[in-house]
Amino acid sequence: MKISVGVFFGGKSTEHEISCISANQAIHALNSEKYDVLPIYISKDNEFYIGDELFDLANYSSFIKNPSSVLEKVAIYKDGNTVKVRPLNGLFKKERHIDVAFPVVHGTNVEDGSLAGFLQMLDLPYTSCDVLGGALGQDKAAMKDIFKAEGIPMVDYFVIYGSDFEEKYDEYFEKSVKLNYPLIAKPANLGSSIGIEVIRNESEFKEKIEECLKYDFKVVVEKMIEDLKEINISVIGTTEKARVSEIEEVTNGFLDFDKKYQPNGSKGAKGTGKVAGTKGASKGMASTIRKVPAELSEQQKKDVEETALKAFRVLNSYGCVRIDFMIDNSNGKVYCNEINTIPGSLAYYLWKAAGTSFDQECDELIENALKRYARRSKKTYSFDTNILDNYKK
Repeated sequence: MKISVGVFFGGKSTEHEISCISANQAIHALNSEKYDVLPIYISKDNEFYIGDELFDLANYSSFIKNPSSVLEKVAIYKDGNTVKVRPLNGLFKKERHIDVAFPVVHGTNVEDGSLAGFLQMLDLPYTSCDVLGGALGQDKAAMKDIFKAEGIPMVDYFVIYGSDFEEKYDEYFEKSVKLNYPLIAKPANLGSSIGIEVIRNESEFKEKIEECLKYDFKVVVEKMIEDLKEINISVIGTTEKARVSEIEEVTNGFLDFDKKYQPNGSKGAKGTGKVAGTKGASKGMASTIRKVPAELSEQQKKDVEETALKAFRVLNSYGCVRIDFMIDNSNGKVYCNEINTIPGSLAYYLWKAAGTSFDQECDELIENALKRYARRSKKTYSFDTNILDNYKK
């Protein structure tokens, strides 16, 4: 019997559309001989939808603003030991069930532990980080504070809180001067390079921070490495056992939103294990111009791999993540930048270079999810008590 896999994507996030691209790639990579794949679209209003139209990315522009016009709204609930997907319109429509959840979500309200919490309450195995790992991975300020405490090398940084930006403006400005321009400012809880600003001098500081604060309540400000080499690596596994992918060097400069996601993709077929897209559609992070393997010294390669595994563990990560590094070409120093707990395109291109195909990567994620669920099921989460007897009438 096939395993029923619910691929969750979308959500109330600025990275909604990017999630759709990544999820469509995963949907087509999952082996149709092993899995009964059920795409579950989360609308921008956080409603769940299913439908055959979700298998083809070319259909998405027709319903993304009004999904109920094309797709079927569903409720997801637990019934005994089974998680069911029930259509909300029509008395005799067939219910589906899910054995494993496969989240391919990006950004706030989904990747930040929100969806993981929902899946955990359903007592459903899922392939991504748990609530804590997702939350720490999404909040760059908390992430960097933990990295700093664990001795993971990073560029100098400080955090601005929007609630007191005006009140403490002089203090924040002085910190920026001490870091020495140019600087990078990032909304603490966004990804896909959304909202990132380069502050090149003192006169730009206030304007650029206010722009970042349009997206989040916190902003991370860090020293910009001007002679920069961007290095990315993926990690798959659990806190007990993990492995690293091949390392890439990004060769088309700073990856802003447009460079990551401008259209240039191709279409794949359902269940073939090929990357899915549509003619003229973006292939997401897979479309980035890159050098694989990256040109690194043996020591730099070792530093990146060891630091990636350490960062994965200290942030309580799980599943497949991508960890981004920066190398200062002026002195050769390696700095950890940030983790992406559910990376664009699930970083399949890095695993392919390491000898693991996309469908094998998906198999490993599902296998790990089932093993984690089995371990958790052996833990004790409740015990008999007579506390409520004290409240009897």
